[in-house]
Amino acid sequence: MRSRFRRYVLAALAAAASTLLLCTHSPATPLIRPAAALPPLDEGFLWGVAASGFQSEGHAPDSNWTRYIAANPSYDELHDSVDFYDRHASDIQMAAALGVRVFRIGIEWARLQPAPGVWDPAAFRFYDAVIASIVRAGMRPMITLDHWVYPGWAVDRGGWRNPGMVNDWLVNMRTVVDRYASRNPLWVTVNEPVAYIVHEARRGAADAAEMLERIAQAHNAIYDYIHEVRPGAEVTSNVGYVAGSEAQVNGALIDRIADRLDYVGVDYYFAYDPAQSLLSSIAAAAGSAMPSLPGPHIWELPLRTEGIYYALQHYSRRFPGKPLYIVENGMPTENGRPRADGYTRTDHLRDTVYWIQRAKADGMNVIGYNYWSLTDNYEWGSYTPRFGLYTVDVRADPSRTRHPTDAVDTYTGIVAAGGVPDGYRPTRSPAICFLVDPPASCLSPVAGP
Repeated sequence: MRSRFRRYVLAALAAAASTLLLCTHSPATPLIRPAAALPPLDEGFLWGVAASGFQSEGHAPDSNWTRYIAANPSYDELHDSVDFYDRHASDIQMAAALGVRVFRIGIEWARLQPAPGVWDPAAFRFYDAVIASIVRAGMRPMITLDHWVYPGWAVDRGGWRNPGMVNDWLVNMRTVVDRYASRNPLWVTVNEPVAYIVHEARRGAADAAEMLERIAQAHNAIYDYIHEVRPGAEVTSNVGYVAGSEAQVNGALIDRIADRLDYVGVDYYFAYDPAQSLLSSIAAAAGSAMPSLPGPHIWELPLRTEGIYYALQHYSRRFPGKPLYIVENGMPTENGRPRADGYTRTDHLRDTVYWIQRAKADGMNVIGYNYWSLTDNYEWGSYTPRFGLYTVDVRADPSRTRHPTDAVDTYTGIVAAGGVPDGYRPTRSPAICFLVDPPASCLSPVAGP
């Protein structure tokens, strides 16, 4: 076993070395230098905030995720999450006070359709009220149709293993489209489809290749239906960008839905992590010969804000001229405590916006940015990671009071000014290229200011 493990390690090290050599010895283009000035983003830019149904609403009906939580004693109990269900009106007003123009929500299939062919009028009244409040507050809804949650009765039918799942899914989603298309929302069909597939496959709830085909079929079908109902609609499926391997991770999905994306939705959080990549390579090489290797906590993953430039660059090259929208971006902390490296939510937000402005100034068609998230919420098994502009201590505070972080005033100022001012210098200069998004960050590097 020891010699076999040694071979796995050597193979993984060789793969890592090959990446490093590619980055350091391939002929690189000259540095992309900053423009003479950093103009603000124009008045049409869509600043926004994001939330998800299951993660924030509470009062959750039977679903795949209520069952996952019940089956995993190590998970935090959901309880009522941050109770967006009862507090949506005040949360929407908090968002409006930031000056943002978009509020992203999820509409939960499990809530709308508690049994096959059975619709809950109270659930529709809830979402009617949420969307009306968003519009009254001067914001545009961004509606996510599937944010990784489906009804318990769909679980009983086999979930995404069921050949009838796409049809069941479309029955609900067409009903949602019929009800809310007149509000002219931005549409997100499926949130981070590949991450969704990985979550389901790891639980044995789906076959990955099969689910990929069915998710693509569902996206393409509902895209066509949305455009039948409202020809000028704007529809995407947002990808969870994976630095260092985006084409390998999300490429197969993008290939299947490329003709049905009105804008490209990108979620960007973390830079390339050589250590984690090595562990993943070892695990992949070992196959079933060794257990899964532990990774870092989400708040320990590397933050390189210049990486958002490469994410936008990747999709501007894949889809020249097509609108690009950062559907999610934010910074996790552990239970809201300051990070060990001293990097604050304000630092991260300003530095990120700087690189978005750089991308826009360099000709990338970036049209919007959503901060993830307005409030802390349930991070798929735990309340420990905190992403919110407003922090909420669900475990210890039964009142679920929303406490503003330093980034609330920061984001308000950024939205009002259209970005960071000309002359702003990011808190952190660009990292060595192979720590950001290799090979792109080494083959076409962008210079700091």
